[in-house]
Amino acid sequence: MKAGFVAIVGRPNVGKSTLLNRVLGEKIAIVSPRPQTTRTRILGVWHGADAQLAFFDTPGLHRAKGELNRRMVEVGLTALAEVDLALLLVEAGTGPGGQVEVGEVTRWVVGEVARSGKPAVLGISKIDRAPRESLLPVIAAYKDLHAWSEVVPFSALTGENVDDLLGTLARLVPESEAPLFPPDVLTDQAERQIAAEYVREQVVLRTREEIPYAAAVIVEEFDESERESGRKGLVRIEATILVERESQKGIVIGKRGALLKEIGTGARQGLERLLGCKVFLSLRVRVDEHWSERADAIRRLGL
Repeated sequence: MKAGFVAIVGRPNVGKSTLLNRVLGEKIAIVSPRPQTTRTRILGVWHGADAQLAFFDTPGLHRAKGELNRRMVEVGLTALAEVDLALLLVEAGTGPGGQVEVGEVTRWVVGEVARSGKPAVLGISKIDRAPRESLLPVIAAYKDLHAWSEVVPFSALTGENVDDLLGTLARLVPESEAPLFPPDVLTDQAERQIAAEYVREQVVLRTREEIPYAAAVIVEEFDESERESGRKGLVRIEATILVERESQKGIVIGKRGALLKEIGTGARQGLERLLGCKVFLSLRVRVDEHWSERADAIRRLGL
C-alpha cells in the first residue's frame, strides 16, 4: 500500500481547512471567511482502499507581525519539514483583463516549499467560483515557479475533482508495509479541543474588526459522565472565551447577553451534530490582557 504525511499549506483563506473537512467527511477544522482562522496544526487521516494519507492542516503562511502570528507561521513551516509531500493551495480566478498576479507573499510561500526539498503538488482551489477558461492562465502563472509533481484543480466546497486530488497524492507518497494509523483514527484532535474551536468559530463568525483575532477559548470542563454507549446521553461543557480588553468583553457578551447566547447556541448545535448526543454548553468571558502578545499565554493555550 501507499502511506504518507501531506502538509496542506498556502496563504490564509485559500481553503485548506475546507479541503480537510471534505476529505474526512467530518468538520474537524473550523472555517470562516476571515484569514488566519486556523491557529494550530491539525492532523486528519484519510483511509483509502490501498492508501492512507495523513494530512496536516496548517495556519496560513504570511508575513507575520506579533507573537501569535509568528508562532502560527512557525507551525506551518515546521510541518513542511516533517512530511513526505507538500500540497500548496492557490485560488482559481483571474484579475482584470484575465491577468493572474502572483504576489510577493505567494512567491515567498512557494520558496519555502522549494526549500523544504519535499515533492510538491500545486492545488488550484475554488474552481467553483471561477470560469473554466480562467484555469489555463492560473496554471501558466504558477507552473514555472517550482518543479511541481502535479497540478490539480478542484473545489473543496462542491467536491469536484477532490477524488482526483486524493488519487494523485496517494500515488506520490511512499510505499508502506502497513498503515500509519489504525482504521478508526480520524484526527489527533481531542473532543475537548474541537469543542473549544467550535466556540471560537462562532466568535469569529459573529464579531467584527479586532475581536476574532483577540479571542481564544479554554474548555474548563468536558464531562461525559452522562454519555451512554452509542454516543447518546449528554455531554456537559464549560468554556471560557478570552479577550484582551474590557471593551471587547462587552462586545462578545452583547446587550443583555444576547450575542454570547447566539455564540453558545451556534457552537452547541455544531457539537451535537459532531458528538451525536445532547450538549449542555456554559460560556463565560474573561479578560486576559494582551494574551496574543505574550509567549506565556500562547504556550498556556497550546498555541
